Amino acid sequence: MNSRVVLPLALASAILLGLGAPALAAQPGASQPQAATAEVGELTPAERGELTRQLVLKWGYYVERAHGVPLATWAERMVPNLIVADSGNFRAALERDTFEGAMAELGGGGQLLSDEQVIEKLAAGRDAGTLTLGALGNDLVYTPVAPCRILDTRSTAAGAIAANSTRNFVAFGVSSFTSQGGSATNCGVNPLAATAVAINLTAVNPGAAGYATAYPFGSPQPLAASINYAAGTIVNNALIVQTPNPISSFDFTLYTFAQAHYVADIVGYFAPPVATALQCVETAKTIVADIGPGGTANSNAPACAAGYTQTATNCETSSWLMPIVFSNAGTCSARNNDSSPQDLRASRTCCRVPGR
Repeated sequence: MNSRVVLPLALASAILLGLGAPALAAQPGASQPQAATAEVGELTPAERGELTRQLVLKWGYYVERAHGVPLATWAERMVPNLIVADSGNFRAALERDTFEGAMAELGGGGQLLSDEQVIEKLAAGRDAGTLTLGALGNDLVYTPVAPCRILDTRSTAAGAIAANSTRNFVAFGVSSFTSQGGSATNCGVNPLAATAVAINLTAVNPGAAGYATAYPFGSPQPLAASINYAAGTIVNNALIVQTPNPISSFDFTLYTFAQAHYVADIVGYFAPPVATALQCVETAKTIVADIGPGGTANSNAPACAAGYTQTATNCETSSWLMPIVFSNAGTCSARNNDSSPQDLRASRTCCRVPGR
């Protein structure tokens, strides 16, 4: 079995089994003991598992108290997202002192929301996650995905949704939609901060004329129709449905006036922008030592690691009387005008934009 499938399941099991452990009794947001992990580069499966455990232990009770999402539910739904989260963003998220800041960091927008901003907004009685049209840090970005089935009541034990009743569904953040009659994959949709999803919803063979309404899980049912249908027909409509943020037990609720089967395909989602400040590192220095008086030398810096792009060439000499005469593409050149041997050092600054 593919390791990307095995690892999320293993992490979910380990976290859920450990939810009753004494370590979880710590105060929300309190720092937990951290195992050593590499400070740069891709996380190993073991390191990713440890960071996942730390994140859940750090914020699980906060999510349960502040947002009413059961700790076990939040942990289980976060695992598929954390398994693909950018390694650098993941490390940065654990350094944050607010939940909102940690989620922004995981999503690649950490520089757009500081812990200080969150604290100030909460202290002022405002929602730190409120979206403001025209604000670059808060506008949403639409990400299309290949149409993928997330629910089909014809393929579930529960069957058709009964007349004048509702049923809850998830739209992202799971490894499979088979429990809803959908795809055995995650449909390529694992956003950490999705605010709405775009779906094609189909009513199949309603028992009578009526309508259906899709709306955010946990919110009051609106007096609006997403689909209007006649008895025995098959009717489809394209919808944009808001979802709870942070992740809750479910993403949306479907109400039906008449008994009917329903099928839904996800085609995209809306989430905050993922622009991220550059992450930069400096390579080791290449040193050309003991350049004699009057002598010249070139020093070629080590290449940037895979995934990083050079943004600067850094040149140093050991004497004010040894000026740099050339600096480009990782190469430094200098002439020693001093009366004693001197050294020339070259390195590169290498940067990347972390992915989601």
